[in-house]
Amino acid sequence: MIAKRYMMPGRSEGFIALVAGISLVAVMLGVAALVIVMSVMNGFRAELFDKIVGLNGHAIIQAYGGRLDDWQQVLKDVKATPGVTRASPLIEQPLLASFNGRVEAILVRGNTAEDIRRIQPQVKAGSLRALQPGASEVAIGARLAENLGAQLGDSITVINPQGRSTPFGTVPRQIAYRVAAIFEIGVYDYDNAFVVMPMQDAQTLLLTGDSIGMIEVQTSDPDRVGELLQPLAQKLSGRAVISDWKTINASLFEALAVERVAMFVVLSIIVLVAVFNILSSLIMLVRAKTRDIAILRTMGATRRSLLKIFVTTGFVIGALGTVAGLALGFVFLFFRQPIVRAIEILTGQNLWDPSIRFLTELPSRSDPVEITVICLMALVFSFLATLYPAFRAASTDPVQVLRYE
Repeated sequence: MIAKRYMMPGRSEGFIALVAGISLVAVMLGVAALVIVMSVMNGFRAELFDKIVGLNGHAIIQAYGGRLDDWQQVLKDVKATPGVTRASPLIEQPLLASFNGRVEAILVRGNTAEDIRRIQPQVKAGSLRALQPGASEVAIGARLAENLGAQLGDSITVINPQGRSTPFGTVPRQIAYRVAAIFEIGVYDYDNAFVVMPMQDAQTLLLTGDSIGMIEVQTSDPDRVGELLQPLAQKLSGRAVISDWKTINASLFEALAVERVAMFVVLSIIVLVAVFNILSSLIMLVRAKTRDIAILRTMGATRRSLLKIFVTTGFVIGALGTVAGLALGFVFLFFRQPIVRAIEILTGQNLWDPSIRFLTELPSRSDPVEITVICLMALVFSFLATLYPAFRAASTDPVQVLRYE
């Protein structure tokens, strides 16, 4: 009851109420900032991992020289390896594409029918059913379609500079393909370059015969992919090299990990500063209530009771700020895209450029463990901030205070 009374000071103590209110808002903003930033960082890593690994698998087996001639036997060995859940042949080659005078660098992917069906959920227009061997039908990324100005049904020309040799030199190989589908993976680099076609068509385009470029591997545990594929790496030593997702994207994911830790530390300082506001408001409250404390002591209140009063007062401010911060953070995350667009309109700046950020939208994925840690950290800091003022109040000598009253 007394703590509740002290949290709502009278008119003469409006300044104390203002400082307490600022403390609550500061804790709220600190917790909200931590929740928002950590959720976005987690979402960024998770989205990148899902899209990159979902399209390229957990590991790639690539032959020295770029051509895997005995790939059928290698594929059987890969599928027989414990821990491997899926393996499929893959052809990937950078080429050029032209349409109506526009030329763009592309990445041709020759996939099996099963792998082609996996990108069906990302198809924005058209259908992948038309992508049959020999049909000269392809699926292209949404950004590539925009850059070329191509639409469904248009024919784009894929240019392979390594064409056939003639007495007059090498003539680039040019084949027209009809755009049967337009997809959007969500990773800018993929949507800006990928041209997907059946593997047999890619072999014909690249003049590789029955050989392929690589084998895509999916494992039961992506975090242990190196350990799971170690026996296979020894078996293929000298013939092919195995690169897992950690190696291929090492610099990107390491940078994300470092940035994630740095952001958590920096934003934790905001919560710490907010807690100092609670400390200062409680110190002022104790100074203002010195006479009340002395009277309570003479009426029989124990030191422990006074400790409880002021610890409760400060802790409730921190707890309310934490709850409000959680609510604000989740509201921001829910409306993150409209908020980003509104800020872009107000500032005239492109805050989320897909060509720089890799992803087309601001991602978010909240980790319950991290949210719990953030809340506990804010509550513990708030509790620690109340101890000094509470001990000062409990150590008040009523005789000294009331001597001249």
